[in-house]
Amino acid sequence: MRDRFHRADRGVSITVTHALTIAITTVLITMLLMAGGTLLENQKENSARLSLETVGERLSDELSNVDRAAIGTNDEVTATADHPRTVAGSSYTVELLPASECGDGRFLDGSTECLKLTATDADTVVYVPVKIDAEIDDDSKTVPGGTIEIRHRSDTGDPTTSEISIHGGTR
Repeated sequence: MRDRFHRADRGVSITVTHALTIAITTVLITMLLMAGGTLLENQKENSARLSLETVGERLSDELSNVDRAAIGTNDEVTATADHPRTVAGSSYTVELLPASECGDGRFLDGSTECLKLTATDADTVVYVPVKIDAEIDDDSKTVPGGTIEIRHRSDTGDPTTSEISIHGGTR
């Protein structure tokens, strides 16, 4: 009789071994997938931040160029800037802000106007300083990324009384 019970114990230990092996493997694979998902999300946020900084720096240069080109004129100067519609698979918005609303991001000292770029899906916000002499027009709105129109108005040719704004482009 002892032989019969001994053989039954051996069969149970093989089943338990296989069950434990499958459980441990499942836990390890789950942990790897979770870690990989977090890594990809972090990479997406970093990519969005870097892309927003690049777009912001280009747009800042374009705003400065329009501001300089309009010095001494009484006309409206308009420029259209084409930028990508998405960054890191996410749409984004651009807002031209006065110095008082720019916060304390990198390269911001509280006395410089800035662009606020916000990626919608990546939950990323970037502030980029802008060097302009004109005041920010109240008509300046939050515009989606892509084609952006820059408008500079001056009635007197004086840069201190001129206004600059951004608008969604028509293309």
